Amino acid sequence: MSAFLSNLRYVAWTGLAVGVLFFLWYTLGVRGIAFGEGVFWEAGLRWLHVLSGIMWIGLLYYFNFVQTPNAPKIPEEHRGPAIGKVITPAALFWFRWGAMSTLFFGLLLAWNQNYLVQALTLGAIDDPPFAAPKHIFIGIGMWLAIVMWFNVWFIIWPNQQKALNIDNKYPDLAADAKTKAAKLAGQFSRVNTFLSVPMLVAMTGAQTLG
Repeated sequence: MSAFLSNLRYVAWTGLAVGVLFFLWYTLGVRGIAFGEGVFWEAGLRWLHVLSGIMWIGLLYYFNFVQTPNAPKIPEEHRGPAIGKVITPAALFWFRWGAMSTLFFGLLLAWNQNYLVQALTLGAIDDPPFAAPKHIFIGIGMWLAIVMWFNVWFIIWPNQQKALNIDNKYPDLAADAKTKAAKLAGQFSRVNTFLSVPMLVAMTGAQTLG
């Protein structure tokens, strides 16, 4: 057991496999839902959407509530090699791909539920327009999530690459340019932290309040 728990890859893949088997046992066995039924895919996509979201928002909160406030307390000679060269690049990998998979599975879920276009237009194409509050409510959440995804991929990640010289892409970048890039990435990370709260209100509330 100790050897198993000491290997993250074993734990992660086994946990995923158990989750899939548990899902199949309950949907196909206990509930008797056919593999091709819409509710089967709805449940599966919702699980993957939430799992991805935990990775994304969990790391967003790690950066903002743990790493960024406490990094200055670490001596510079340790902070750069440990956090800047190892921990942050690894966290950014899971952070940005968590954002991508959250958006991907979320859009698929909305498409599966036949409200993707209605939500993205905030109910404007409903008949009559704006007659379904749920489409407006979850649509606002979806657009907040899309803005957050954009910030991750096109502002935070590129500027962190510059600030930390990830993959040695900017070896000759001046120190002041690195500082500016780090500040911009940090500011938009704070923007995402702010947006995550109303976004989650819409995403979770639409399922019970809509």
